[in-house]
Amino acid sequence: MKKHSFKILLIIGLLTFALMSCNKNKILSPNYQVTSQSVYSTPLGYTQSMAKVYGAFALTGNQGPAGSGDIAGIDEGTSDFFRLLWYAQELPTDEAVIAWGDPGVPDLHAMNWSSSNVILLGLYERSIYQITLANEFIINSSDAKLSANGITGNDATNIRLFRAEARFLRAYQYSVLMDLFANPPFITDATPIGSTIPPQTDRKTLFNYVVSELKAIEPLMAPPGKNQYGRADQGAVWALLSRVDLNAQVYTGTPQYTEAITYANKLISSNVYSLIANYDNLFLADNNLNASENIFSIEYDGNKIQGYGGTTFMTHAPVGGSMPSSNFGISGGWGGVRTTSALVGLFPANTSTAFPNNGNPDTRAEFWTQGQKLAINDVTSFTDGYAVTKWRNVTSSGGPGENLNFSDVDEPLMRLPEVYLNYAEAVLRGGTGGSAATALTYINAIRTRAYAGSLAGNINSGQLTLQFILDERARELFWEGFRRTDLIRYGLFTGGTYLWPFKGGVSGGTSVADFRNLYAIPDQDRAVNPNLKQNPGYGN
Repeated sequence: MKKHSFKILLIIGLLTFALMSCNKNKILSPNYQVTSQSVYSTPLGYTQSMAKVYGAFALTGNQGPAGSGDIAGIDEGTSDFFRLLWYAQELPTDEAVIAWGDPGVPDLHAMNWSSSNVILLGLYERSIYQITLANEFIINSSDAKLSANGITGNDATNIRLFRAEARFLRAYQYSVLMDLFANPPFITDATPIGSTIPPQTDRKTLFNYVVSELKAIEPLMAPPGKNQYGRADQGAVWALLSRVDLNAQVYTGTPQYTEAITYANKLISSNVYSLIANYDNLFLADNNLNASENIFSIEYDGNKIQGYGGTTFMTHAPVGGSMPSSNFGISGGWGGVRTTSALVGLFPANTSTAFPNNGNPDTRAEFWTQGQKLAINDVTSFTDGYAVTKWRNVTSSGGPGENLNFSDVDEPLMRLPEVYLNYAEAVLRGGTGGSAATALTYINAIRTRAYAGSLAGNINSGQLTLQFILDERARELFWEGFRRTDLIRYGLFTGGTYLWPFKGGVSGGTSVADFRNLYAIPDQDRAVNPNLKQNPGYGN
């Protein structure tokens, strides 16, 4: 059985609070079933409230898997944060196609979404919802509030740590909005509640806010590896700073590669993190044991946190056709998502159809080929395109998860290899404070693990190029929610320089207008907030 200390607190918290819907109006007036005065009157109330802030990553409703066609618009299972993020970051790229015709989903892969796309609305609202919860907690956990509530000593110290974590979660969600939508509404704990329509921020201002907020909370967070599993610590702060600094030129027009190296160095030199031995174990039902590599994760539990998003989506949606459900610890697959030949082509050739790696020397080539065609002629046919076997609801010892319908697999939002890759790319792009020799060491550490301990996959200094790093990010991090951002940073997401199957909705790929580098501010939010201007390319 999985042991999740903070997840237990989350379940306790749910006995007190019902998870509210992702409603834009909640930004202005959070509508809890109990008053803040009663919720924040005891240390337990603070713990339950903080559990709710974390729980917003994973908790939705339970109405049935998307793809069944029985629910119009976006259903609660689809509204899970990671599933929405996955749609936005993977479907418009060379890494994924989907068979389903659910509202808003096919438009992402065809790269012809509009400002009324319900999937993008769901992600936008989910991020703002978690920001709203974090703001509420931060407001009620100031020193003045703690004093007024008579909370002192160790209890006050613990709540101050919670407060720093709430600020981290808020900064994380603002980094998501910055990356996808650029210019979202902006609210903090300093924004008057109920009397102010949120103003719109701009991308550069938001970048500066996220970076300054992360730097401010850095000394307030638990040291790396010293917090409860499932809670953020300094390692998560450093990883997120390294990530946003790597993309700073996209966000602000000014590169911050030296800063990306600085924070990658902080995390790596802490000597807390290391690669686990077996890549195949990264996304299994007991991956909570991978604490040395997983810096920050969303927790899922097949018995206690049930929904059709998150890793239930990741373990069920890629399974179909000839794939035996028992291999994946599930009762049945949904026959939805596959990958394209562009991703498959980044790996060495398969030499067999043996599960899980098809005789591939690179163990990250987790594709199901039997009964599947590499070429995609029909996006709606599950057997067109190789299936992905990276997420499996089985344990590292081979047994199934606790529930065949809902996944036990936790979803890492930050892993050590991303930080290694950030470091290497920032060095190659001219950042200081690192070296190409050290970058090569980090890349070969990733590849040695990928080749099951063999040095056969290692590269030399002449092979360490920016194109190699982009390809290596795809091999290491595919389907983890990075590809759209990576392609934009390399100038390859839009335009016609790089084409992949069905880019722009055309089988051979076609050029796409540059305004697609940003998603539209949803019409539904602009209808209730006159402060919001639309991103270029999507009309007024």
